[in-house]
Amino acid sequence: MNIFLEIYFVKIYKVFMSLTQVYILLAISIILEITATGSLKATEGFTRWMPSLISVVAISGCMFLMSHVMKILPVGITYATWSGVGIVSLTLIGIIKYKQVPNLATIFGLVLVIVGVVIINVMNNTKIDN
Repeated sequence: MNIFLEIYFVKIYKVFMSLTQVYILLAISIILEITATGSLKATEGFTRWMPSLISVVAISGCMFLMSHVMKILPVGITYATWSGVGIVSLTLIGIIKYKQVPNLATIFGLVLVIVGVVIINVMNNTKIDN
């Protein structure tokens, strides 16, 4: 019975959600992940109450949205986009907020991550079946 409910709800998602809406949910999930991970340093090992709360709530919201995105997008595309954008964004936060300037090899690696995420999203043939 439970598997039939799950299949039914996946079909509802595929009818009511466009690919654009799925990517909007993924973008919100990425923002929440960046918020959660970006606030981890301020938690000081989860000894500071407010940054810890922000981190836990943000990552929980992120995972909730990711679970819904993965009902439509393939897991590989979802996770590659989420992690790639997160890595690059958090590196930029590290540069701006903590003055952690990456070396040339790290910059090259980040460029490869960006290129990989673009290729994965542009070259995939994901379609929503009705």
